[in-house]
Order: sequence, then structure tokens, then C-alpha cells
Amino acid sequence: MGEDRAAAENVAAALRAQLLDGALPPGSHLSEEQLASAFGVGRYTIRAALRLLVTAGLLVHERHRGAFVPQLTQERIDELFTYRGVIELGSLRLALERGHDLGPIEAAVAELDGVDTPHRSAAWHDVTAAHKAIHHAIVAAAGNPRLLAAYAACEDELQVLLAFIRPEFEPGGLARIHRDLLTALHQGVETAQLALADDLEVGRQGIVRALARSGGG
Repeated sequence: MGEDRAAAENVAAALRAQLLDGALPPGSHLSEEQLASAFGVGRYTIRAALRLLVTAGLLVHERHRGAFVPQLTQERIDELFTYRGVIELGSLRLALERGHDLGPIEAAVAELDGVDTPHRSAAWHDVTAAHKAIHHAIVAAAGNPRLLAAYAACEDELQVLLAFIRPEFEPGGLARIHRDLLTALHQGVETAQLALADDLEVGRQGIVRALARSGGG
């Protein structure tokens, strides 16, 4: 039974990587038969892997139709970014008002700076993973495990959506934005909050433009 679970987790991890790279666009149908053949496992293992991804919010399952990559819609984008805004802005205010350590945020920005540069070609999922670490660190700085758990519930879905904004950014673009954000975090609560709100809006607008390019806007 443990081997079956391990096989399902391995398949789920491989599919997750494809989702994070944008290799499975919104609306894609994941055929159990084709996946079983591609991975050399049984359909039971594929079903278990797909269930893991559905639970994580990366896929949706429709009765009699199977598993799909969720469609990119304005409602989905707005809902996710409203959720992010409530958690991230609230967490940042708590962290700054209580004088909590911003060191992990600084380290995460430095990591993105090393990955997202004009001088090297990094896999986009590495760039979005480094971006994810910055915003995770902002929420973690509040020191409230409940806030962090709530935020973790949307992190994978956000990273998948960010796969589609790559055309919006020149190499080094995300790193530059987050260096500016880090500077603002040391300029008082209100300045920091405004800078983070602007950062979130840049991401939201980028995904909205991706939706328009796809013909869904």
C-alpha cells in the first residue's frame, strides 16, 4: 500500500511540475489512459495522483468527464488575489507593528535576485518558486501559524497562475520589483502596505492580460 501511495505521489509531483511550467494550459483534459501509459503505472495510481492534485486546488474533477486544469477566469483571478491581499497585508502589518524579524524576507529576495537575472536562463518554475518564498516569508513574519496555514492553501494555485505571466516580464523584472518592495518594508507600516498592495496588483494585472491573450477576457 505504501508503494502505491509513493507511486501516486511521484506521478502527482511530475504533473505538478508541468503545471508550474505552464505546460498544461487551462482547460486541458488529463486522460487517465494516456497518463497510465506515459508513466507506466496502473489507472488506480493515476486516479490517486489526480485526487492529490484536485485536493491541492491544481485540478478540478467533473463527474463523467474526468480531471481538467481549471479554466483561467476573471472571477478566479479576483477571488485568489482578494484572498492573498487579506492574508498578506494583514500579516505584514502584524509583523511590522510588532517589530518581527524581516531577515527571512530579505534572504528570499536575495534568492530571487540570484535566479531571475538578465544574464542567465532559469526555468520559469524556479523563478516563481523564489517569488513564492518571498510572499511565504511575509506571511510567516507575522508569527501566526493559522495565517500561514491559510496562506499555504493558495500557494500552489498561485504558482500555477504565475506560469502564464512569463511574457509580461523581462528577465530580472520580478527581482527588480521585489527589491523595491523590500526597500519599502523598511520605510514604515503605511509605505510598506502600499508597496505590497502595488506588488499584488502587478501580479493580478499580469494574469488578467494572460487571460485576455487567451481569448477569455
